[in-house]
Amino acid sequence: MDLTPQQAVAQLKRLASDLITEADLEKRLTKAAESKQPLRIKFGIDPTFTDVHIGHSVPIRVLRLFQRMGHMPILLLGDATARLGDPTGRNEQRPPLSEADVSHNAETYLDQIGTILDLSPEKCEIRRNSEWFGGMDFFDALRLLGRGTVARMLERDDFQKRMENRQPIHLHEMMYPLMQGWDSVMLNADVELGGNDQLFNLHMGRLLQERNEQQPQVCLTTPLLLGTDGRKMSKTYANHVPLNGTANDMYGKIMSLSDDIMPDWFRMVTELSDEEAAKWLAGHPRKAKGKLAWEVCREIHGNEAADGAAEEFTRRFKKKELPQDIPSVALAAQALPLPNLMKDAGLCHSTSEARRLIKGGGVRLDGVVQSDPNAQIEVKGDVELLLQAGKRRFVKITAE
Repeated sequence: MDLTPQQAVAQLKRLASDLITEADLEKRLTKAAESKQPLRIKFGIDPTFTDVHIGHSVPIRVLRLFQRMGHMPILLLGDATARLGDPTGRNEQRPPLSEADVSHNAETYLDQIGTILDLSPEKCEIRRNSEWFGGMDFFDALRLLGRGTVARMLERDDFQKRMENRQPIHLHEMMYPLMQGWDSVMLNADVELGGNDQLFNLHMGRLLQERNEQQPQVCLTTPLLLGTDGRKMSKTYANHVPLNGTANDMYGKIMSLSDDIMPDWFRMVTELSDEEAAKWLAGHPRKAKGKLAWEVCREIHGNEAADGAAEEFTRRFKKKELPQDIPSVALAAQALPLPNLMKDAGLCHSTSEARRLIKGGGVRLDGVVQSDPNAQIEVKGDVELLLQAGKRRFVKITAE
């Protein structure tokens, strides 16, 4: 992309919540253009789950925008920080992850992020922060702790809320912002990207870089994308749209969004200009949502899959027909609690998620709404069960 520094800043501001500072970014872009030296643009993500959701794609799309401008994206997989757990937005300690889990998740992340960002070696630097944290001993960790203060850490909103609610703050959780900040030192980042809930951690990078005689990085945060229920998108709330989901599932979930959050989705997760999006939004909401769903599916799965997902959605929901591609699973013949059956059949990640769906009236067995989360369902003989979760997830269950 052949843009002036001013034009580049304008494009980036369109997707930004915070830009610290705009003048500094423009100055660095100007210097990079004159010296032909690309800026180093850092985006870190902790592989804490197996899938990346569409909310994570917002800063990744900004990273891609920098890449198209000729700068060097640094995709940092936080395989060390993932084992500690980011306390951002949490009112309790995150459960620890094993090294094997983190390693497995990191590989799946690369597959999914690669649908948006060019990860070829000459176009992107892929790093893991275990490169430096894995070699630290106890005294190295103490020296890193010495670069921060308790008072500064307690400025965090989430820590303040825990104190007000008399909830514990574990000492190791205070290491997380320092670790993320140290990543910026080790990578000598010019710019760091993150969701707007990460601003404190990004500022820590500026602080540690300055103390290590590096030029403090520019901080660019993006808005948090709201999920299918209008809350912050999160796997915990089961309101997310995974990048590794099928085109049909992705399309259907986007069609369930509330009308009022569509402008943000058009701006943050499609290639449409503000003018094009405004034309769609000025028309019928369902048509606008269909365009939004198609654009997102097209980018991840391609035109043909997006067309197929649109046709499947129309057939299933306008004509009230069952989908043609319902998967089948064979389970051991036995009686199971309904939440366990849903989990074993792959309709949800956990029995707690299944219970929430049942209590919300979102589960059907052979077309009948199920309201009892303690119901025992028998898998037996040649009987085929049709289990449905929400409007889009179906599975046929038979006995092995």
